[in-house]
Amino acid sequence: MATESTDYRSLIRDIPDFPQAGIMFRDITPLLGDAEAYRASIQALAEPFRGAGIDQVAAIEARGYMLGCPLAVELGAGFVPIRKLGKLPFETFQAEYSLEYGEAVIEIHRDALLAHHRVLLIDDVLATGGTMAAAINLIEQSGATIAGVAVLVELGALGGREALVGQDLFSLITL
Repeated sequence: MATESTDYRSLIRDIPDFPQAGIMFRDITPLLGDAEAYRASIQALAEPFRGAGIDQVAAIEARGYMLGCPLAVELGAGFVPIRKLGKLPFETFQAEYSLEYGEAVIEIHRDALLAHHRVLLIDDVLATGGTMAAAINLIEQSGATIAGVAVLVELGALGGREALVGQDLFSLITL
């Protein structure tokens, strides 16, 4: 496993003023395009949760899916998509949240998680914590247990960790 020798930060591209002025977008596509780094990042994200009895990996649309699906396979768990409003075809739980540049709603199928499930929640970037807190709300509405939260990149200066007090949070990279 190449986790200690992999320079993940060098594979995260900063794009200023996207999607709007004043936002520094952290683009993970260079990391995803590097097969060794991608594989190592999935293994490193899985490591703190091996043996934790993870039943389902829930990931937030859309970049979270690029991490969540292989992470679920790595942990021998199922995968649960958390989607933007109106994208799921069945009955849903909903949660509203604020992000750096607007308001949004995410959803999860009502039957996606069961009360006995232990869930690992994953996303690409933790910024202010609004999206992740809303996703935690969805998982709690389902009655499942949140076994942990993981992100590829944590933007420490934005204080997202404070929005997730009480959660077992693992960040592969902190900027």
